[in-house]
Amino acid sequence: MPGVAERLRGKPMTVHLIATGRKACFKLSMTDTPFVYKILSSDDWAAAQSSGVTRTALDEGDGYVHLSTRAQVGDTLRLHYAGAADVHLLEFALDGLGDVRFEPSRGGDLFPHLYGSLEIALARRQWLLALDADGLPALPGDL
Repeated sequence: MPGVAERLRGKPMTVHLIATGRKACFKLSMTDTPFVYKILSSDDWAAAQSSGVTRTALDEGDGYVHLSTRAQVGDTLRLHYAGAADVHLLEFALDGLGDVRFEPSRGGDLFPHLYGSLEIALARRQWLLALDADGLPALPGDL
C-alpha cells in the first residue's frame, strides 16, 4: 500500500505538517479538489435545517465535521448509509470553509475534516438521494 507521500506525489497542493498530539495530519489546499461533500441522514438534515449547521453524533464525538471528496462519497454512502432512505448530500466549496484538514482515515485515504461549524447556507448544491436497486443511496447524475 502506498504511503502518504506516494499518494500525494504529483498533486498540485500546499502541504503543512501539523503535529496534534500523537497524530499527524496534513493541511492541504488542493486545486484538484475544489469541493467537499457532507452526507446527512433525514434526521440530521432536519436538525441542520432547524439550527442552520450540521451536527451529527459522529461529528460531535470526534470533534470535527466529517466530509468527503467527490471520489470518496460513493464508498461512504455504501459503507454507512446502505438502506437509509432520504439521505441528503450537500456540496461545499473548499475555499472559505475554514479549518479543513485532510487526515488519514479509512484505508489510509486522506479525508477532509472541518474543525468548526458547517453552515448549510454555504452549500452550493444539495440533493435528496434516491435508493438504487441494491438499496444504496444513488449518486446524482450531475455530481
